[in-house]
Amino acid sequence: MKKTIYLDNQATTPLAPEVFEAMVPLLKDNFGNPHSAHKLGRQAAAIVEAAREQVEALLPAKGKLVFTGSATEAINLGFGVVRKQLEDGRNKIIVLETEHAAVRDTAISYRELGFEVCLLPVKEDGILFLEELASKIDHETALVAAMLVNNEIGVIQPIEAIVELAHSQGALMLCDAVQGYGRMTMPKNVDMIALSGHKIYGPKGIGALWMKKELEIPTLIHGGRQEMGVRSGTLSPALCAGLGKAAMLCHDYMDRDLEHIEKLSHSAQELFSDWVVNGSMAQRYPGNLNIRKDGLDVARLISTVRDVAFSAGSACASGSGRPSHVLTALGLEPAQVKSSIRLGFGRYNNMDDIEQAANLINIAAKAQSQ
Repeated sequence: MKKTIYLDNQATTPLAPEVFEAMVPLLKDNFGNPHSAHKLGRQAAAIVEAAREQVEALLPAKGKLVFTGSATEAINLGFGVVRKQLEDGRNKIIVLETEHAAVRDTAISYRELGFEVCLLPVKEDGILFLEELASKIDHETALVAAMLVNNEIGVIQPIEAIVELAHSQGALMLCDAVQGYGRMTMPKNVDMIALSGHKIYGPKGIGALWMKKELEIPTLIHGGRQEMGVRSGTLSPALCAGLGKAAMLCHDYMDRDLEHIEKLSHSAQELFSDWVVNGSMAQRYPGNLNIRKDGLDVARLISTVRDVAFSAGSACASGSGRPSHVLTALGLEPAQVKSSIRLGFGRYNNMDDIEQAANLINIAAKAQSQ
C-alpha cells in the first residue's frame, strides 16, 4: 500500500511510539479507577498525578491543572470565570477576530448572558493591533483571550504584551496555546492556558486547562466532583499518561524538533516560491505554511493529490461550508481564501516528504491553469 505523505500536523499529530507504549498497560492490565480507594485505584491515581506533573513542567509556573476531554472543553471551562466578573461589574469580553472557533464562538455565546463581546481586528499579516486592544480594554473588561500560535496561518501573537494590557485594567487573560504548547516556551503571567493532547503527538480525547493558583473556576460538568470539583467524570489513566508522556517528550525534544521543522519549512518555502504566503513570516511558527495561488480550486486540488494529506484550513470548520474567518480577517477576497492551502510539518516528517508533496501539489496546480 502506497504511503500517504502526512502534512496536516495542525489538525492532529501522529501518536508517538513512546506514548503508545506508555498507554498500553493502562488499557490492558492496570485498569483501576483513579477515584477508587483500593490499591488498584490508588495506583491509577498515582499515574494520573505523575502525568499532571509532566504536563505542568512545560507551563510557566506552579498552578492548578485540570484534565479535560479536549482543548475545546478546557476553553469553555476557562470562560466560566467571567460569570463572577459580571457580578463585579465587568461585562466585556475581548477576543481576536482570528481566534479558533472554540474561543470565538464561546465568547459570542456569552452575549446571551449580557456580555459585550468585542472581536478585535488584525493587520494584514495576522498580528493584532496592540493600540486597538489598548483602546478597547477598560475597567469593564472581564476577559481577554488570544491564541499563542494561530492554527490556520501559524502567526505568533505578542501574548505577554496582551497580558500586560489586560492586567493593567484588572482583566484576566486566557491563552489558547494548543498550537504552541510543547513547541515553544509558554508566555509568562497569563491567567489560564488551554492545551490539547493530540496536537503534541499524544492521544485524542484529552486536553487540559492550567490556571493560576488563586483563580476560582465555576463548575462546568456536575457529578462526582472529580478534578478539583470543577470537572466531574472518571478520568482515563491511559489518556492522562499518554498526554504526560507526550509532554515529557516535547520537553526533551523541543530544540531538536524546532531545528528539524525549520529545515523542512525552509525547503518548502523554496519549493513553493511562486505561491503567496498568508500571514506574517517574521512572527510565525515554522511548522505552519499557509500559501495561496490565485485562481486555484483547492477542493479540486485536494481531491486530485490523494497521496498527500494537507488541508484548506481548520479541520474543525472544514465541514461548515463557511470560508475561513481567519483568512477573511486578513483582508483576502473570497476567491483568494478559496485558493489557499495549509501545510503542517512535524517531528515525523522528512525532507523526502516535503519534496515529493511539493512536486505532486505543484504539478496538480499547474494542470488546473492549463
